[in-house]
Amino acid sequence: MKAIPTSIPDVLLVEPEIIGDERGFFMETWRRGGLAEHGVEVDFVQDNFSRSLTGTLRGLHYQLRRPQGKLVRVTRGAIFDVAVDLRRSSPSFGQWVGQRLSADEKRALWIPPGFCHGFYVTSGPADVQYKCTEFYAPEDDRCILWKDTELAIDWPLARTPLVSERDRQAMPFADAEYYP
Repeated sequence: MKAIPTSIPDVLLVEPEIIGDERGFFMETWRRGGLAEHGVEVDFVQDNFSRSLTGTLRGLHYQLRRPQGKLVRVTRGAIFDVAVDLRRSSPSFGQWVGQRLSADEKRALWIPPGFCHGFYVTSGPADVQYKCTEFYAPEDDRCILWKDTELAIDWPLARTPLVSERDRQAMPFADAEYYP
């Protein structure tokens, strides 16, 4: 597996080794110690799966007291995946990185704890699977407005996105609670 730093070096694009022949292909999607070879020590405790229609936008979500690291992979369709650094002590605080992920490309995105996360479905339906380093805690859940003007995320919108009521009512970045 290769781990390629993005414009925010803590967020990594993970490329698996793909072994293929006339029957199809095989790839290792995760192996304990695999990310450690690239300086990332993780202990995943929960796997999540979502299916979303084309044009759906989910996010920007995070957990404040129990931050989740996420390894995000698309197994059907394609998304534009976004991570925003919410760590005040980070040189990239308030910056975002966006990466196209698709079932065809088979890459994953490592988003460390301390970031909020969201995605927009560019080709759907899209099945998104992600491993988390912390259990979901609804009382700790937070949401930042996906179209916050201060963040100015360049979403590749083809039309007005399908957004949940919760995401529509999310707080602006300036009013969000951050990590130390």
